[in-house]
Amino acid sequence: MKRTALIMAGGKGERFWPESRISLPKQFLHLTDEKKSMIQLTVERIHPLVEYEDIFISTGEIYRDLVKEHLPQIPGENIICEPEGKNTAPCIGLGAAHIYSRYGGEDPVMIVLPSDHLIKQTDVFIKTLDKACHNACLGDNLVTLGITPTYAETGYGYIRFENDAVNDHDSDIPVYPVREFVEKPDKVTALKYLNDGRYLWNSGMFVWRISTLRKAFEIHLPDTFKSLEKIRHSIGDDSYKETLTHEFSEILSESIDYGIMEKSENIFILPGRFGWDDVGSWPAIARVNETDAKGNLTRGNTVLLDCDNCIVKGTDERLVAAIGMKDTIVVDTKDVVLIAQKDKCADIKTLLKTLRENDKDKWL
Repeated sequence: MKRTALIMAGGKGERFWPESRISLPKQFLHLTDEKKSMIQLTVERIHPLVEYEDIFISTGEIYRDLVKEHLPQIPGENIICEPEGKNTAPCIGLGAAHIYSRYGGEDPVMIVLPSDHLIKQTDVFIKTLDKACHNACLGDNLVTLGITPTYAETGYGYIRFENDAVNDHDSDIPVYPVREFVEKPDKVTALKYLNDGRYLWNSGMFVWRISTLRKAFEIHLPDTFKSLEKIRHSIGDDSYKETLTHEFSEILSESIDYGIMEKSENIFILPGRFGWDDVGSWPAIARVNETDAKGNLTRGNTVLLDCDNCIVKGTDERLVAAIGMKDTIVVDTKDVVLIAQKDKCADIKTLLKTLRENDKDKWL
C-alpha cells in the first residue's frame, strides 16, 4: 500500500498577527517550546508513515523558498504552488492531480493534513492514521479524523457518527460511519454535543485512496474535476504553468467538507485522542507551552509584576514590562506592538481589515 501525504501550507495565519505576516505566516513560526516551526513538526510527525520523497506541500508561490528553507528534505518538485487561494477542495484536488500523475498506477493512499496543528502524542497519532489508511483501502471510503471534544467549543465544526463501530478488532481506535457534518454551534448546542458523546470536532485531516477521491470530485464537483484533469495532463510539460494559471482561475472556491464530504457516502471517522490542538490564535499558546505559577507565558526580554494569565512576547532588542495586567496579550515585534484582551483576539482579523482600509498594508 503506497502512502503519500499532502500538507496544506498556504494559509496566512492572520490570527497570529503581528508575528504572523503575509511574508512569514503561522506555519513557518516557532510557536511551541520545541524550537521548530509548525510545518517542520508536521512533516517530522508524519515521516514514520510516509517517506520524505512521497510528501507533497501545497502552498503559494510566495512561500516556495520558505518551504525549501524549512523542509530541505522534501524534493523541490513536491512543492505544489497554487496560483491563488481557493479553499481546501481545489487545494486538495490539485495535490491529488500531482500525486496521481506520479503514482496513479499504484492507486496510493493520500493523507491530507494541515501544516499548523499541534499533536502531543505522536505514537498514538501514527497508530490512528495507520488504521485510517487501512480503512481507506477496504472500499471507496473517505476517512477523516475527528477530535474527541474536551469542552463546549463554538469555534469548530462538529461531525456526528453512528453508534456502532465497524472493523472493531482494535477497540482502542474504533472506526465509525459518519451520520452528518454540522456547522459551528452556539454555546448551548456545543454543550449538548459535548454531553451527547457522539460528536467529534472536525479536524480537517483526511485519508483516502486517490481513485476514491477522483471519483468523488467527478461526481460532486464535475467542473472542478474537468479543470484539474486539464492541469494534470500538462504536468511535466512546458504548458503547465500557463494551464495551471488559466484553469485554476476558473475553479470555484469550495471547502472539501461542503464540496465532497457532506455529499458523499462511505464516510468514516476515527476519534483522535492524541493531544491535538489547532493552535488557532494567541490564547492557544498558553495551552501548548509551559506557563509560570500565575498562568503567564513570556518570550523574549520581558518583566512582569503582579500579572495573571497573560501572554507577553517581546524581542531581544527591547524590554517589555507589564504591571497589574490580567488575561492580556502583548506581542512586540520590530515594527508593531499588539495589546489585546484574550477574549478579543477573534477581532484581530477585523483589525487587519481596518489596516487595509486605511492604506496601512505595509504592517500586514
